[in-house]
Amino acid sequence: MKRAILLLAAFAALQSFAQNLSKRVVFNDPSKYRQLSAVHAGAGQMKFTGLIGSQTLATNLLYLHAGEIPDKAGIGQHFHHTIEEMYVIFDGEAEFTVNGRTSKIKGPAVVPCKLGHAHGIYNNSGKALRWLNFAVSTTKGRGDNFDLGDDRVGASLDAIPQFVSGQLKKETMRTGNAAYAGNGILYRRILGPDIFATTWNHVDHVIIPAGSKASRQLANMEEVYYVVKGSGSIGVNGETAPIKLDHAFYGANGETVAISNDGKEDLELLVIGVATAPKEAARTTVQAKPKAIVLQMDFVVAKENAEAFEKMYTGVYVPAMLVQQGYLESKLLRIFPEAVEKEIQGEATDYNYQLQISFDTEEARRKWVASKEHQAAWPAAEKLAKSFKWRGYDVAGDNRK
Repeated sequence: MKRAILLLAAFAALQSFAQNLSKRVVFNDPSKYRQLSAVHAGAGQMKFTGLIGSQTLATNLLYLHAGEIPDKAGIGQHFHHTIEEMYVIFDGEAEFTVNGRTSKIKGPAVVPCKLGHAHGIYNNSGKALRWLNFAVSTTKGRGDNFDLGDDRVGASLDAIPQFVSGQLKKETMRTGNAAYAGNGILYRRILGPDIFATTWNHVDHVIIPAGSKASRQLANMEEVYYVVKGSGSIGVNGETAPIKLDHAFYGANGETVAISNDGKEDLELLVIGVATAPKEAARTTVQAKPKAIVLQMDFVVAKENAEAFEKMYTGVYVPAMLVQQGYLESKLLRIFPEAVEKEIQGEATDYNYQLQISFDTEEARRKWVASKEHQAAWPAAEKLAKSFKWRGYDVAGDNRK
């Protein structure tokens, strides 16, 4: 049932994305900032607002925050053990600290704060700084922090930063990229997946010239876009919505996002990509030679026999298979309740249970069928079912290590 709820939530989210494109465009409005004091035991006060929250996307994006850090103010040094962040400044210069090492970084720039690394920021530039903070969690919706009580005021500075950072420089970008299809699109991947331990996949810098359009196909990925400069429009699923400076918006997994520059100057974007699955799960392989086989058995089981059928699987069938050579795993699947099936438009069927049995080879499965354990287990299943059928499959690919 939990899986059913998650699937329905994801389906509803996709429907919402498709039908309300303009609602996913959020303006970074300074009039909505609220004042915060001593953030993570940092110096002074700063202004802050949330643009995108943890429940907006299906991935583990935790938030996109925005605000202003006045002169002689900042965020104290602190740890996160379940999230990764990235501080962004668009202008001026700030003192960034990572693991106790501090350097001045000139904007526009990004500084990732890796999982478990202490970090902070202090503005000693003489003027206020515009600031963003992206975060991705190891677990959806979960955050944490441990403050060190260190505001980093007067910290000694390294002339060369001893941590990862990136800058939004047009001269480092190139055309002819495959990631953002379009005429004359400038692109640079500032940070890739190797930087991050979470499902955070990339940080891209994209410039769309006046009159051009960039097309982005999202597969196993969601992206958050922030307009650094210019104006234009986005198109998804036949809808369009206007975008301009300081707008944030996002694309869902499976969508094709079209971004058009309708203005007279460059449309410049900072793009954050978050994968839909952990890096290990994303390493999907397709095997030329089957790495296993699966037998799928469908059963019609009367309501009064359902409990006994499930107990038969755990108490009889699984113990009988565990002693077989080449046995890998099995699953007993119970069909969703009728109301849920109708809601997700599931195929009408009388079969309400499926037993999936996996062996390393078909030869091993046939030895199981001929075994004395099978001669005892199969009748126990057969007598509880009104009818049954089965199909055999070679495992052509999976996403397991």
